[in-house]
Amino acid sequence: MPLPRSSGRRIAAPVAAAVLVIALAGCGRATALPSPTPADFVGIVEHLTKAEIVIRDVVSGDAGCPDPTLARTAISLSASGLDQVEPVRIRIYVFRDRAAWERLSGSVAACARSYVTDVATYESLAPSPYVVSGQGPWAPRFATALKEALTAAAGTGN
Repeated sequence: MPLPRSSGRRIAAPVAAAVLVIALAGCGRATALPSPTPADFVGIVEHLTKAEIVIRDVVSGDAGCPDPTLARTAISLSASGLDQVEPVRIRIYVFRDRAAWERLSGSVAACARSYVTDVATYESLAPSPYVVSGQGPWAPRFATALKEALTAAAGTGN
């Protein structure tokens, strides 16, 4: 025999209230947001695009020098946008984590000697776990946007 309608409502209301209390209690326990992890290359491109930096001619594995360790981490590309009218060739070295960045980021400057034509205008950024390197000078707004985009993409740098 089915329950009368009023009995079903008396049961459903306390169950719904209990579910709501449990859900809200779980939300109240969250004390901190998870730390952002570094973005992969697709994420880096998203950050660059949001910063109004246009990229093209992407080449994976192009370290700019014959260093096979850096080649595994390197992506070269042409970038322009904002006040950087003429595209500049830059290389982004994406290291696995902060430990790899600490171990290998110093070798990027030595590698850059292979592709930099004027040491006085060499540009570099190093928000862990990335190093960005290229021939400068980079236009001021472009350089600032590039730094901010890569820093945001780096998250905590782990």
